[in-house]
Amino acid sequence: QVQLVESGGGLVQSGGSLRLSCAASGSISSLRAMGWYRQAPGQQRELVGNIMSSGSTSVDDSVKGRFTISGDIAKNTVYLEMTSLKPEDTGVYFCFAAASYLLWGQGTQVTVSS
Repeated sequence: QVQLVESGGGLVQSGGSLRLSCAASGSISSLRAMGWYRQAPGQQRELVGNIMSSGSTSVDDSVKGRFTISGDIAKNTVYLEMTSLKPEDTGVYFCFAAASYLLWGQGTQVTVSS
């Protein structure tokens, strides 16, 4: 079974940067999009951004100008470049892949200290 493998989380000070990576362990057919959700403690999971099979990208308004999504759908990879991090960005970041089914990564912790 194909899995999504994430890396790049960690502890960073406010104003710092991190880069998250996500890659599928195998090929995912008919992949429409990949991207990232995040979940803060006690909060619902929220969409951070995604990249479509067309190559178009979008990010949530809360991170616009600070976070950048990139990747290669054909290679089943997606990245999240995070800059000017704030304590409110703290949470578990989950990679997802949308095909005929939805696949999730195991999550990677991002902690931003003030």
